[in-house]
Amino acid sequence: MSNLSRLAGILGAAALALPLAIPASAKEASTAKVITMVDTDNDGTIDLKEAQAVAGALFDKLESDKDGTLDTKELKGRVSKKALKAADPDSDGTLDKAEYLALVEARFKAADPDNDGTLDAKELKTPAGKTLVSLLK
Repeated sequence: MSNLSRLAGILGAAALALPLAIPASAKEASTAKVITMVDTDNDGTIDLKEAQAVAGALFDKLESDKDGTLDTKELKGRVSKKALKAADPDSDGTLDKAEYLALVEARFKAADPDNDGTLDAKELKTPAGKTLVSLLK
């Protein structure tokens, strides 16, 4: 096998491995970014009060038509139709701020299996943690 063929094989293997390596580090960076953004007391975790403060500010930012609610267009894919229906007790097809914050609380509790009242990076990487993160950024 020539040096050129060997090099092509190595580069090909590296090209195949690279896409697998990038998402993991990107996910870790994303989780670290979320913690930095939400963790106002800088303890390395997110508590419910911190999550709700960020969610409340995001609600205000997303609520573009100023009717006091978020519809599916304003939610921009953060909540599935099924989750929206479950989080919408008045069945008007939208979430007001109280409903949105109740959804954040429910998702926070689902992401906190040890019930210590805080979420660390490991908990945010779980499926439940990811659904919470979608409501915070």
